[in-house]
Amino acid sequence: MKNIQRTALIALSLIPATAFAQDTPSAGGGLTSMAVMIVPMIAIMYFLMIRPQQKKDKERRKLLDNLSKGDSVVTTGGICGSIVGLTDTHVVVRVDDNVKLEFLRGSIAFVDNGTEASK
Repeated sequence: MKNIQRTALIALSLIPATAFAQDTPSAGGGLTSMAVMIVPMIAIMYFLMIRPQQKKDKERRKLLDNLSKGDSVVTTGGICGSIVGLTDTHVVVRVDDNVKLEFLRGSIAFVDNGTEASK
């Protein structure tokens, strides 16, 4: 046991002390490297999360602005019907012969022009 300890001590004394020293980055270099990492992360978040959501919101606004009488629509609650009346904020949807329901314009999920079923 003592021979192993002596051998280890001799081996450690032969290794220069500089081998154990670590280079520490300067304060300015750390900030620069962190900025180099953060800028691409923000760009990635913008193109993967924010930009697609803005595009989707723009398409939704366009859909709601282009509603007109006679369009077949589906509401977010799943009610299907055709538009018989429009205001700036509300839509009147005919569901059956004598049944008309009034919804907020934002409750329209999509216009059912036959292409949604084929998707």
